[in-house]
Amino acid sequence: MAAINTFNWPVRVYYEDTDAGGVVYHSQYLNFMERARTEWLRHLGFHQTHLRDDLNILFVVHSMQIQFKKPAKFDDMLQVSNQLLQMGRGSFACKQTIFRISASSDEPQILIEADVKIACVDAKTFKPTGIPALIKLSMESQ
Repeated sequence: MAAINTFNWPVRVYYEDTDAGGVVYHSQYLNFMERARTEWLRHLGFHQTHLRDDLNILFVVHSMQIQFKKPAKFDDMLQVSNQLLQMGRGSFACKQTIFRISASSDEPQILIEADVKIACVDAKTFKPTGIPALIKLSMESQ
């Protein structure tokens, strides 16, 4: 399941993530993926406040293609993976996959697959800007 340059983040499905039937709201998957990208940056040494306050940049979602394959349910243990696919001057693309981890099975089930493009913007003006070289290097060499 884990590939080279893949970061994984665990997520537990709580009651607040679900509808009356115990199924995760489709919009919650976006939150799960956002958390995994944030924790990936933190793992690389770049906290959101440092990016904004010291480097004057933000990473924002430019676009996303998402495929819903199977639903997650209340109390499921999930793993959200983030794999860097492409790096540009002011943006990068990654593949994010959400898996259900089950104690009764060795094989995790793929629930969601998403192709995500992230743009780097100036924190004050929200205009596109280049990704700092140190961040690029960290992302590419993880």
